[in-house]
Amino acid sequence: MGTSAESRAGREKALDMALSQIEKQFGQGAVMKMGDKGSMAIESIPTGALALDLALGIGGLPRGRVTEIYGPEGSGKTTLAIHVVAEAQRNGGICAYIDAEHAMDPVYVRAIGVDVDELLISQPDTGEQALEIVDMLIRSGALDVVVIDSVAA
Repeated sequence: MGTSAESRAGREKALDMALSQIEKQFGQGAVMKMGDKGSMAIESIPTGALALDLALGIGGLPRGRVTEIYGPEGSGKTTLAIHVVAEAQRNGGICAYIDAEHAMDPVYVRAIGVDVDELLISQPDTGEQALEIVDMLIRSGALDVVVIDSVAA
């Protein structure tokens, strides 16, 4: 039976071979040690709730990432999403809201601070249609926030 150092050396050799194969197939940097990249500044979009922004550690929701807001009915998921839209707009962002439930209340949204004249809204008939619309909007590269309410669609 080998020593712990021999075992580690064997594992490192196997890992090096795997990383080499991954690099050949997917290109340099496809897999790397997190520490090799240095610190990455993550841009964020404030949620409108200071305590939540602080708890998230970066000052809000990460820009350019998918964030799912999950909770029981009536827990404030839609309200939080609307606050994020309002904050993004305040900072000059362009936002879209996919209202799969056809329940968007413009008076409520305006009261939270959303500029409804600038908010792109879609009320698709099917989940597939919603995803196609979202895909096209995201591929435009022009949006800062896209809300899909609700995933049940």
